Amino acid sequence: MSAAVVLVDRPTPHVARLLINRPDKRNAIDHGVRRALTESLAALLVDATVRAIVFGGAQGVFSAGGDVPSMVGLTEAQARERMQHVHALCRLIAEAGVPVVSAVEGIGAGAAVGLALLGDRIVVGEGTKILFPFLKLGLAPDWGQLLTLPRRVGLPVVRRIFCDGAPVSGAEAYRIGLADTLVADAQVMTTAVAQAGELALLPREAFARMKARLNHPSASLAEELAREENDQAVCLLGDDFVEGHDAYVNKRTADFVALPGVKR
Repeated sequence: MSAAVVLVDRPTPHVARLLINRPDKRNAIDHGVRRALTESLAALLVDATVRAIVFGGAQGVFSAGGDVPSMVGLTEAQARERMQHVHALCRLIAEAGVPVVSAVEGIGAGAAVGLALLGDRIVVGEGTKILFPFLKLGLAPDWGQLLTLPRRVGLPVVRRIFCDGAPVSGAEAYRIGLADTLVADAQVMTTAVAQAGELALLPREAFARMKARLNHPSASLAEELAREENDQAVCLLGDDFVEGHDAYVNKRTADFVALPGVKR
């Protein structure tokens, strides 16, 4: 029996980890990987015991990006179907109501970088190489990167990165804001898991609402204030605020995980 192309485990309490498992292909993302990621992620997002997710790749390599041979010879209908399959996964990641941390070990290229940018935090190593090969292949950037990357590093930097096609080192990724944390190569995964464990302790409802508003900015102050009203009308009446207020008054750390009714 062939090995699963996506491995799922629970490396620490309240954290689920998804690892792309095609080491012979440097964890390139093909239809099978996308399907497995989509199915696994959908299941995890309805599991109340999962409060954060880590994305990574097996054997110390994040991913070489999209599986290029699988893109050759498509009809227009097949090309559109492929992109729709990609976008279903993109939406799941971007709209996940829990924190998503990507451990970009070794090589992170193309589609895989898009996946990481759709999450909430990116950890890289000193030896990490991030690649954007789209224009060299005659393709436009996809996986939402023409939206997500400018939000992180700004338009001039994005134009340079995409047009130059040169690898971005881990240190450079951290310097320009493409990555949030830079560590030694051997510490990328453990750091990502540790950060996910910390993020898992955040109040789930408030985090999900904050993330949704950041992902979909208001068009006006009036719209933003209306959304604030709706969010706080829910949060102020919730158990998380009761716990947060009691912790504030009693000068202790709030425990949003141990609230009544919260599954461990």
